This record gives sequence, structure tokens and C-alpha cells, in this order.
Amino acid sequence: MPLALLALAVSAFGIGTTEFVMMGLLPNVADDLDTSVPTAGYLVSAYAIGVVLGAPLLTGLGSRVPRKKMLLLLMALFTVGNLASALAPDFGWLLAGRFLAGLPHGAFFGVGAVVAARLVSEGRQARAVATMFLGLTVANIVGVPAATLLGQHLGWRATFLVVAVIGLAAMAALARLVPRIPVEAHQDVRRELRALGNRQVLLGLLTAVFGFAGVFAVYSYLSAMTTKAMGFGESSVTLVLALFGIGMTLGALAAGPLTDRALRPTLYGSLGALAVVLVAFPFTVHVQWAALVMVVLLGGVGFMTTTPLQMLVMNKAKDAPTLASASNHSAFNLANAGGAWLGGVAIAAGWGWTSPALVGAVLAVIGLAIAATAGFLDRDRDPEKPSRVVVAGGLRTRARKSANSSPPATPHTPSGTPSSPSGV
Repeated sequence: MPLALLALAVSAFGIGTTEFVMMGLLPNVADDLDTSVPTAGYLVSAYAIGVVLGAPLLTGLGSRVPRKKMLLLLMALFTVGNLASALAPDFGWLLAGRFLAGLPHGAFFGVGAVVAARLVSEGRQARAVATMFLGLTVANIVGVPAATLLGQHLGWRATFLVVAVIGLAAMAALARLVPRIPVEAHQDVRRELRALGNRQVLLGLLTAVFGFAGVFAVYSYLSAMTTKAMGFGESSVTLVLALFGIGMTLGALAAGPLTDRALRPTLYGSLGALAVVLVAFPFTVHVQWAALVMVVLLGGVGFMTTTPLQMLVMNKAKDAPTLASASNHSAFNLANAGGAWLGGVAIAAGWGWTSPALVGAVLAVIGLAIAATAGFLDRDRDPEKPSRVVVAGGLRTRARKSANSSPPATPHTPSGTPSSPSGV
């Protein structure tokens, strides 16, 4: 794998750390800024709203900016947002800082996924994208627990200062390791918007919203479940969250090669396995060793869905994959918010602390149904006009093979396209 993927993974590590660490710092922030924990929870929502709005907006504005420069600009905005959060004098400014830090999230992963896929040979694109996302999952094993511990001992401002330093390190790595990748001549906002309107892209985004919401219906309340359902003490919460992160990492590692081999079956299998794990969760959570195993499994099968969903929208967007890829992260954050809200509704209704798992199972089944419907509808694609990739100057550019044209001398078909074994 190219070293440039390491730079993307380091960037993803910083983004993942700042995204999830706020959940562990809410009590500290609330005490320091003299507000309630529920009110401090708006800081999580502010980041998510930044992601949802920033993904299409910044991707559209940067459609003609060279990929490497775009990545650097987005990481600079991320760094400024975290620095602003660390220096915020009151709650309102901290809310603005969190929103600012969330703006580049989706656009960075959208552009980064396209860059990662172009850095490797044909047949390894999904593994390259999964390598970038590995930084996001490792953040949940190392970054989030360490940043939470740092915030508890040195104050929450120290956490965001450290994340800002990680952002600067990521910018240095991107500048040094990522090659210059020019914007394709055909790329513009209108083309990107047309690609986003593709039926298969829309169904892929809808699959992400429902399927991934099943994960966050449980993850949002995992800390409370650890003490109130599993029977562990508060000191074990960090361990349980780290185990979830280990599961995420294992799922991401498995998803890359599986998606390269068979995209839709990997998506179906991961969503189906997620539904099964969520159904079993309430029945095993009261046995401590079994509960820990289920936490790892939940992280694994949940995040195994991310790579096939990312590759699906990129493949189906054909000549303009960046906006669709970035919008996928808007879909994931809508899933975060929706899953957390529905899980909270179940708890508030008196159904018990493990009830979000059954809510999540329903959401995962809905996601699977949407994915299966998309696969069925995709059977009518034109087999005479597959999307192909040709190598030009060491970089990939999209081309269309017409019904009457002859194949190139050295054809390269991307994993997950209609003519690949994945059947997408």
C-alpha cells in the first residue's frame, strides 16, 4: 500500500477522535461552562450538523480544486475548528467551534476515498479505502479513550488542543506523501449533482441512513448500558468503548478484501449479521463475558458496512464520484442522529436499557431491505456500457465503453462495476 494512504489514515484518526470524544467529555464541559449535560449534548449535534451541511457544500465549492490541495484545505479548516473549540470563552463559541470542526468531515472522506482508490492498482480499491477508514476505527481504540482521559485530568480544552496538533501533523503528512492529482477535465458541480441523483446512489445513501442507524441506536447508550445492564463499574466504561473500537477495526480490515471480491454480498452479509447481533444483544448482555463479546461483534459487523457502501456510491456515481462519496458521510451522520434519537425514545418509553438494540435490529433489517431492492433493480443495467477505468499518466480516469467500440489494449475494470465479479 502507498505511504499516501498513511497520511489519509492519520487524518482520519484525528477526525475520528474529535467526532467521538465529546461523548465522554460532556460532564466535564457542562461543569466548566455552568450548563447541564443535556444542553452540553447539543455539542454532539452541532458537529453532526456541520458534517451533514459541509459534505455537499464544500465538495461542490471545491469541485475544481486539485485533490491534494483540497485535502490540505479541508484539514486546515478541521484544525482551525478544533483550535477554536479549545479557546472558546463560553458555550456559544464552543458550539460554533464544534460546528466548524464538523464542516470538513464528510468532504474530506469523500475526496480522500476517491484519492485512495486512485493510488492503487485495479482490484485493490476497496482495500485502499478501508485503509483510510482504519484511522477512524483506531481512533475509537486509542484516540477517544486517551483523549477522554486527558480531558478528565487536564481539562477538556487540552483535548481539543491535542487534536489540533494532530491536524497539523496530518497536514504535514498529506503535503509530503500524497501525490499531485489534478481535477478531471469533465468534473464540475452540475455533473456531480446529476450523479447524486442516480437511483442507485440514492438507494445506497438511504441504506446507510437506516442500516448504520442500527449501530448508533446502541452505541449512543453503550456507556449507560455498561453500568446499568452489564453490571460493570464506571471504571470499565473506557474498556468497553475500546472493545467496540477493536471490533470496528476488525470489521474495517475484513471489509476491504471482501468488498473487492464481492461488493453487494458483503453489504448484504454485514447488514444481516448486524440485525442478528442486535437481536441477540439483549439476551446476552447480562452475562458479562458474553456482553463483552457482543460489543466486539457489534463494532465489527456494524463497521463492515461502511466500505461496501462507500464503494457502491462511488461506482454508481461513475464520472463524478466525489459528491456522492462525501454525501455518504452526511448519510452516516443522519444515521447517528436518528439512531440515537430512536434508541432514546425506547428507553424513555420504559422498555429498558437494552431496548435500543431491538430498535437497531429493525433499522438494520430496513437497511437490508433497501439494499436488496437496489440490487434487484440494478439487474436491468445496460451490459453493453460498463463503467471502466483506464490508466493515464499513473492516475485513473473514467471512460465509457460504447457498444460498438473495441476494448482498450490493457483493460482495467474497477471492483464493484457491472462487469466485475462483485455483481454490482
